[in-house]
Amino acid sequence: MTSSFQKTVLPTVSVIICAYTQRRWQDLQDSVESARAQPATTEVIVVIDHEPELFRMAQDRWPTLLVIENAEAQGLSGARNTGVLEASSEVVAFLDDDATADPDWLTWMLDAFEDVHVAGVGGHAEPVWPDGKGPALYADELLWIVGCSYRGLPTETSDVRNVIGCSMAFRRATILAAGGFSSTVGRVGNIPLGGEETELCIRIGQADPAARIVYEPMSLVNHRVSADRGTWKYLARRSFYEGVSKAVLSRHLGRGDSLSSESSYLTRVLPGAVIRELGQLRHGGGKRAAAIVLTVLATVAGYALGTVSGSKASDSDAVVKELQRTAVLR
Repeated sequence: MTSSFQKTVLPTVSVIICAYTQRRWQDLQDSVESARAQPATTEVIVVIDHEPELFRMAQDRWPTLLVIENAEAQGLSGARNTGVLEASSEVVAFLDDDATADPDWLTWMLDAFEDVHVAGVGGHAEPVWPDGKGPALYADELLWIVGCSYRGLPTETSDVRNVIGCSMAFRRATILAAGGFSSTVGRVGNIPLGGEETELCIRIGQADPAARIVYEPMSLVNHRVSADRGTWKYLARRSFYEGVSKAVLSRHLGRGDSLSSESSYLTRVLPGAVIRELGQLRHGGGKRAAAIVLTVLATVAGYALGTVSGSKASDSDAVVKELQRTAVLR
């Protein structure tokens, strides 16, 4: 007698962790060990982004893991692509070098891949502040500035335009078919550009309208926030570069897809946040409201200047160089 029960066969998973600086050495170790501890992990790949001494340290620390150097141009996109090409699994998951995964991080993300239309899944990132409490500067709506999940995201499993880069997974075949992460956007060293995972998700959706990108809030990582990110200077700088990145995305992929989520966030989420914070003046609300306003102004300025400079440059790194040449970022 044949049983009607069929056990679900989970896909194999390569966890890719990219690193570029020795300053995060302890964080990198914590990240790698949390990835190794995942029951669903098939292999862990550590990619070092053009830092020879860190590469040597990582090889010595993890002799049984695949520790490789970025084979492309310096930057997070190239490092991720290098890891994808070396991966042997059906799914590739990405964990930042300063993020530590909960024990069931991968389990929750893999559940979504039971739907054949799901191309990518993103998880929830909680900030770990240097003082354990966090600066009074950031309302929850601004936590994207420090690479974490923010108020305005869905509270349950939902389709989204794009995932957050510190915690995400894709079908490897989908990334390869899309041509990988684009070097026209994304972080290089400590320059706080962004958008490489957003750009990839948009291209996947444009190529296949049936493809789904899913946000799974139960898939949790703890993302360490360095002390320098809790300042007005970092907030303004990161927001400005976000605007530059969005200008590049709009130029390459069209404003409709590139700004669809931002339009709702700007017109519906942030105004409510400002009103709420102004009602909490005795508890630091005035500072947080001012931070929201500064974020909007800096992002709009970055987008405007990035659009103008984009007429002379083809990617985000070239746009930054053009802005530096014209003394905007000096």
